[in-house]
Amino acid sequence: MYLNDVLDFIFRFMEQGGPVLWFIAALTFALWTLVFERFWYFNTSLRQDLDSAISTWEARRERKSWNARQIRRQLISQANLKINAGLPMIKTLVALAPLFGLMGTVTGMIEVFNIMAVTGGGDAKSMAGGVSKATIPTMAGMVAALSGVFANTYVTQIAERESVLLEDHLTTDH
Repeated sequence: MYLNDVLDFIFRFMEQGGPVLWFIAALTFALWTLVFERFWYFNTSLRQDLDSAISTWEARRERKSWNARQIRRQLISQANLKINAGLPMIKTLVALAPLFGLMGTVTGMIEVFNIMAVTGGGDAKSMAGGVSKATIPTMAGMVAALSGVFANTYVTQIAERESVLLEDHLTTDH
């Protein structure tokens, strides 16, 4: 019974915000899926990838020649590709969220202006639905963007830290 009430509330909310709200929900779902994938990678496979790069480097006898430096750069680059996978998409989705909210604002205001044109502008009750369709997507887009900004900052800091630590571990002096 409780689940039906929650689902009913969600569907009424989505209906109040208009069709753009479904796009914002899909965008937010994709954003957080990518963020959780990065958390999963950092907590599971990252250590194996870094250990593999470090063991490959440590297995070399010679680490000071031009060839050795190029191999070191390649190992760092390959690890950085895995570490930073998905981060540009997360940043893009964070940037898109307020734009989708703005699109919802515009479509809601178009509905308000349409009602004003039909009724002559005197029916505040009928305009309220359009104003609702204008403000709810704006709020949803901003909430999605703000939550994504914080998550993106955290994930990016972890990625940068791990990249620097890998470079520090692949030393050429021994």
